[in-house]
Amino acid sequence: MYRYLFRRMIALGLSLAVASAVIFAVVELVPGDPASFMLGTGAQPETVAALRDQLGLDQPWLLRYADWLGGILSGDLGQSFTYKTPVAEMILDRLQVSLPLALMALLLSVAIAFPIGMVAASRRGRPTDSLLMGATQIGISLPNFWFAMLLVLLFAVRLRLLPAGGFPGWGDPAAAFRALILPAVALALPQAAIIARVLRSALIETLGQDYIRTARAKGLSRGQALRRHALRNALIPVLTILGMQFSFLLAGAIIIENVFYLPGLGRLIFQAITQRDLIVVQSAVLVLVTAVIIVTFLVDIGYAAVDPRLRRR
Repeated sequence: MYRYLFRRMIALGLSLAVASAVIFAVVELVPGDPASFMLGTGAQPETVAALRDQLGLDQPWLLRYADWLGGILSGDLGQSFTYKTPVAEMILDRLQVSLPLALMALLLSVAIAFPIGMVAASRRGRPTDSLLMGATQIGISLPNFWFAMLLVLLFAVRLRLLPAGGFPGWGDPAAAFRALILPAVALALPQAAIIARVLRSALIETLGQDYIRTARAKGLSRGQALRRHALRNALIPVLTILGMQFSFLLAGAIIIENVFYLPGLGRLIFQAITQRDLIVVQSAVLVLVTAVIIVTFLVDIGYAAVDPRLRRR
């Protein structure tokens, strides 16, 4: 097990190193000059050159990459060109919205998907199975931003139970939690539909194995065999989907953040791209990529916990 963990940690470190180089290179290749954008089209060349010197944009890209990477290793992500604010503070401030939102949506999707997937698998081919799978197909097909607007119309405008948008901050935890409920539901339901379908397929395949038939022959009911034996062995594809979904929920919730006016990390990246604030884009995207790589690492550890055979590789 320790050798497995060691190999995965080396792979994690290499992945982070490659990701930082790729992110820096891609952002550098994007057309447009941040200094010219900040000063406007009528700025004098001397003024643009002075601002480029002030921002360090006139230095060779390799030197700027080394400075950026060294700052990251020391915990300094640099300063925003536009807001003159430390990038680390901006990202941490936005993560206070995006991270709880992603966790809430993921937990909610799991809580919805697992009962649906298990019931559908245990009643394969019956009307209940068809009804549940039809519902999940609808959940996958519905655009989450359209569903989010329906939630706002129903629960915020008509029933007045939850806020329609905005985020009051964590000074009032109850108000902050209420502000994230509708966005979390809008994000969770399509993801729950995907997890439920994957879990059903994995369980159906597992229920056809010999050890399940042996368990049934020993007197276990279909539901008991499913919960005690089949579920654990069907978790590997589900863990893969969960890892991918958490990354999507953390980074890809920009549309939902705009629908509900949430100051999240996705919205920060969008604003930084439109303002050509390269240092914010690079650092924020690196944070997201780091989160994806760490989640992938945790999923690999989950594989080893579920399937002991992987620990000996």
